[in-house]
Amino acid sequence: MFAAERRQLILEMVRANGAVSLRELARVVQTSEVTVRRDVRALEAEGLLDRRHGGAVLPGGFTRESGFPQKSHLATAEKTAIADLAANFVEEGEAIVVGAGTTTQELARRLARIPGLTVVTNSLLVAQALAHANRVEVVMTGGTLRGSNYALVGSGAEQSLQGLRVSRAFLSGSGLTAERGLSTSNMLSASVDRALVQAAAEVVVLADHTKLGTDTMFQTVPTDVITRLVTDEPPAHDDRAATELQALADQGVQIAVAGTGASGNAGGHGSAGGETSGAGRQQRRDVPLPGPRRGQVPGGQPFRTAGVMGEREQSSGAERERARVADLRRR
Repeated sequence: MFAAERRQLILEMVRANGAVSLRELARVVQTSEVTVRRDVRALEAEGLLDRRHGGAVLPGGFTRESGFPQKSHLATAEKTAIADLAANFVEEGEAIVVGAGTTTQELARRLARIPGLTVVTNSLLVAQALAHANRVEVVMTGGTLRGSNYALVGSGAEQSLQGLRVSRAFLSGSGLTAERGLSTSNMLSASVDRALVQAAAEVVVLADHTKLGTDTMFQTVPTDVITRLVTDEPPAHDDRAATELQALADQGVQIAVAGTGASGNAGGHGSAGGETSGAGRQQRRDVPLPGPRRGQVPGGQPFRTAGVMGEREQSSGAERERARVADLRRR
């Protein structure tokens, strides 16, 4: 395929979806990510799109929100891996809330296998994924249907969450930064997500690498409220996403990284309390983040992330790393 044809196809994909990852663009145009990145730079120079770490978006300020049909075809392998891993943080008999989104919909499909769950949601898609799970109780909020993402929003949804208390909230969004936390492009969706967070003792954010470093209009979850981020491994060239991961970790967010290869996908469910093994289970893995990061001196050990890592172990590891860095700085 000639460069002009590739670039036209890339432009059409971005216009149709609002935002597309380099990985997805390379797959569709059947070329390498290096070539796609060069094409994206050329299109940006013409003012036809904006580059974002790991992808391309429509030009002009904050990323606009894509509808469900477009989102469902973006970063599908990454969302599957994230959902596989996130299901490991849900235990039998828990009560949780699950927000709207294509990644949380993938998670819901895996939750159907966990007995004794109570799942509170404002998403019709999440409820549909659990509709035939006879060992899972589904509680839906009230509210007004927002057709673009099949979610219930508005005062009815928010009021139905008052007085609710669950162990964890699983949320997605349009963007995630260490400075501002999770954000979305729609005010009504953001308001309901904040109500979901208020009901939960812990907040788990599901976000693929293309959302890291992206900021959108309405903040839903500040960084200091996020307990854990479940994401995929950024491409080796994506320094911005890696930097954002390190910044989030420096602020106390526990990072769980899912592999998108055949060996990286997890299946089934289990406790999030430690390392897992065996077929279909996510393995602990060290993912080096390229270049010096805040909280890491040149030549230091790479930041350690895990498929499934116990909270106590991850917390103590972070404390040891901060103490080591502080000692080196005093020298």
